[in-house]
Amino acid sequence: MISLTKAEKFFTDMKNKKIAFIGVGVSHTDLIKLFCKKGLDVTVCDKKTSEQMKEYEELVTAGAKFSLGESYLDEMAEGRYDVVFRTPGMYYNNETLTAARHHGTAVTSEMEVFFDLCPCPIYAVTGSDGKTTTTTIIAELLAAEGKTVHKGGNIGRALLPIIEEVSEDDAAVVELSSFQLISMRRSPDVAAITNITPNHLNVHKDMQEYIDSKANLLLHQNAFGKAVLSLDNETARDLAPLVRGQLAFFSRREKVENGSFLRDDGMLCYNDYGTVTPVVHMNDIKIPGLHNVENYLTAIAVTWGKVSVETVQKVARKFGGVEHRIEFVRELDGVKYYNNSIASSPTRVIACLNTFAQKQIMIMGGSDKGISFEPMADLVCEKVKLLILMGQTKEKIKAAVTASPKFKDSGLEIIIVSDMAEAVKTAHDHARSGDIVSLSPACASFDMYRMFEDRGNHFKSLVNAL
Repeated sequence: MISLTKAEKFFTDMKNKKIAFIGVGVSHTDLIKLFCKKGLDVTVCDKKTSEQMKEYEELVTAGAKFSLGESYLDEMAEGRYDVVFRTPGMYYNNETLTAARHHGTAVTSEMEVFFDLCPCPIYAVTGSDGKTTTTTIIAELLAAEGKTVHKGGNIGRALLPIIEEVSEDDAAVVELSSFQLISMRRSPDVAAITNITPNHLNVHKDMQEYIDSKANLLLHQNAFGKAVLSLDNETARDLAPLVRGQLAFFSRREKVENGSFLRDDGMLCYNDYGTVTPVVHMNDIKIPGLHNVENYLTAIAVTWGKVSVETVQKVARKFGGVEHRIEFVRELDGVKYYNNSIASSPTRVIACLNTFAQKQIMIMGGSDKGISFEPMADLVCEKVKLLILMGQTKEKIKAAVTASPKFKDSGLEIIIVSDMAEAVKTAHDHARSGDIVSLSPACASFDMYRMFEDRGNHFKSLVNAL
């Protein structure tokens, strides 16, 4: 008798069930097509109309049914579906999903099911800042060692649609957001938390719920799991008692007993309970900034024992970074322009301010996530010469910066503009040779753009058109 794989059994079990997907987008498009190809009963639930949904025709062709428009969740709340896949953008404790669960509906997500079915080791990264770059570095390191790597999650690719292609000898490297983790009840083989600072408080009930979501990355590991935590970030460090398996730390500020650290001479090292191995010098890391030193320290701790020192050195010298993360756009008339659209919180802005020695011209503002701008205000006064503000939060940022005791003597000029085009023109008009202009919004993009990538791409197109 031939035994079924976990994936084959899952798709067999899904037959004769009514399955709904909330939203299309990155997480669901390929998955909906796969489910339709398997002959499953699939309904796409989306607030958009058929005219607004660019994927509509291809999903009709695939065999999907639809519940669209303002009443798209009505049947779900009544428990009309057996299984619901929520998009990460829909809060798990949403009243409709809560009602569906009370009716016996199984509410899950693409990433939850992937974790259940994945046959290979899973390396997963979360954190308020740095998780995309760290995830990418880990994937680059494992691939350079010859592994077949499946990178996805919050990083922009769904992995469940390719579950039947994943073998036991591969490696899955995933980035997970708090919105994905809030409902997770399975943890990865290797878990890393880069840091935890206030974020997404406009969605989460409170800061504790945000922290608890991140903690799900660790809570369900067994004794053979490995966890990597920041020693420098108190909130992440305080999760150490939850770790059941091996615990390693990383630190930019002090030597750790087990894990990676930055030595005084600039060498990134790994300490294996007293055996210290130099790995790579910070000056050999191609992507700039101390925050990227921390990203490499995390990746080294995660892959220690799986990746050689020589491989880390090779990747560090070659890897050029991830788009929208202090991404060099162009130099024009001696002025360098950087796209840091990912900087949707004050801590990310601080990382950009500390990357360059000189004062910057900085474009900020966007939609309000319910977090304070006060933590970055002093450094903005010290390291920004011209602050260009736009979007929903422009006055809130201005108030935080001008309230800083360092503002009065800073010489900082603040200009408020209406949109990105005016912001780029203003920066170009004021910049002189040797200046740095960066888009570092400190906010989400949703007041003007669908995603932070759209914001960054618009900035780049405007800069390249100068």
